[in-house]
Amino acid sequence: MDNISVSTTDIRIERHAHQLSRQLKLLREKLFPPLSQKTLRTFTSGEAAQMIGVSDGYLRQLSLDGKGPQPDVTASGRRSYTLGQINALRLHMATIKPKDALSYLPRRRPGEKLQTVAVTNFKGGSAKTTTSLYLAQYLALSGYRVLAIDLDPQASLSSMLGVQPEFDLGDGDTLYGAIRYDESRRSLKDIVRKTYFDGLDLVPGNLELMEFEHETPRALSDRHRTGEVFFRRLGVAISEVEADYDVVVIDCPPQLGYLTLGAVCAATSLLITIHPQMVDVASMSQFLLMTSDLLSVVRKAGGDLQHDFIKYVVTRHEPFDAPQSQIVALLRSLFADDVLTATILKSTAIADAGLTKQSLYEIERGQVRRSTYDRALESVNAANSEVLAEIHKAWGRK
Repeated sequence: MDNISVSTTDIRIERHAHQLSRQLKLLREKLFPPLSQKTLRTFTSGEAAQMIGVSDGYLRQLSLDGKGPQPDVTASGRRSYTLGQINALRLHMATIKPKDALSYLPRRRPGEKLQTVAVTNFKGGSAKTTTSLYLAQYLALSGYRVLAIDLDPQASLSSMLGVQPEFDLGDGDTLYGAIRYDESRRSLKDIVRKTYFDGLDLVPGNLELMEFEHETPRALSDRHRTGEVFFRRLGVAISEVEADYDVVVIDCPPQLGYLTLGAVCAATSLLITIHPQMVDVASMSQFLLMTSDLLSVVRKAGGDLQHDFIKYVVTRHEPFDAPQSQIVALLRSLFADDVLTATILKSTAIADAGLTKQSLYEIERGQVRRSTYDRALESVNAANSEVLAEIHKAWGRK
């Protein structure tokens, strides 16, 4: 009788999984026709000018002179640019004004090392994926070449960036394909895929990432195994594509396993997300203690744990909530400047955009209540600009 019950439950759950997957596929086809793939909106000439760092009038004159990529122009004369065109304009401006090239095209220069930012916390609900998504998109909008790596088997970051894991990925199409221990290992160059967001590439995730968690103990116990130890494998994989990017953003899984430890060892900097609730802070205390113990073992085994910066970012913050304000004050008193000055607000604007698998950077300003949109975007931009300032500091820029 027990066997029948288990089998029935197993079949029912499998059926529910397939039903949900099919419905999500139908929803994607409805939201992003005609190719059922996400596309990024175009930007007004005013938005484009602000992103590039020139006046709208100057951008208009470039268009009239036929210089640089030509925008779409409506019957009323409104001009709009794709992100790809904006990046082409950045390159054009850097070419004609080489003295100001860095302000127009801020990519890393020779001698500036690749920055790999691991976003981590082993408690679910701390907005790791949201933080990773918004940081990666912010950097891409700012003109940097960005690689996002989804290390979470739940693959929420992949989904937000237009990949439906159960339909769009085959065997070895995740980071696991580049760090596995057998002869089927692939180069990360073959796994990276372009996204609809110009300048932002993706290494997607899905459930096969769990294979690394299962195989690593066997690899550690097998003295005849060759190749890099587990905590170096991710860093070695990233080094294969190092020349193609300025910043790598890693969305870590909500657990302190081999994948997370590999990400921490590969990273040049850490962002630890904190939801300012007492149960989350207590959990983070355990996370930090466990991380310290495990990393000390990794260090003794030869792991390089030098990071350019470690920052705590307060997420889902409700500034008028008194208990939350007390927790944020406590964190600042304990960690001082290691806590970002800006906090990312809990906002219906962020949640509403997420319903259609989009971010505030992707939707039109009028799609949600403007005051809510502006407050949420201001908080996100402020936090991301602080992270970017730390990256510049690591590069030795003023």
